[in-house]
Amino acid sequence: MWAVRLLYLQCAGLAALTVWLTIVTVTRTLDVVAMAIALIVLAAIGAVSVFFVARALGRRSLHARGPAIVVQLFVIAAGGFLVQVHPLCLGLVMLAWGVLTGVLVVVPPTTRALGVD
Repeated sequence: MWAVRLLYLQCAGLAALTVWLTIVTVTRTLDVVAMAIALIVLAAIGAVSVFFVARALGRRSLHARGPAIVVQLFVIAAGGFLVQVHPLCLGLVMLAWGVLTGVLVVVPPTTRALGVD
């Protein structure tokens, strides 16, 4: 259940990012409005996708395990990027969060709960 909770928190983070990007886009004059809108749409799609993965994993669907791992690989990659550029502390948090959630998705109790064993 902790893996599902962490996935829901990731969904909430992506939703907050979507709202923040929308506010920034609306309140500033941007030369590249199309790129800003595309970024907002991608963040929203990510939030919805992670929500459905978390919900499916919470319902103990075995097919949600692969997408949950892929989501964590993206979180780890984003954290690694932030470690290289800035802010370092946020990058380290994202790295740890991605690794922790990924491990929780594949540990034996989760495997048993999904009915693999």
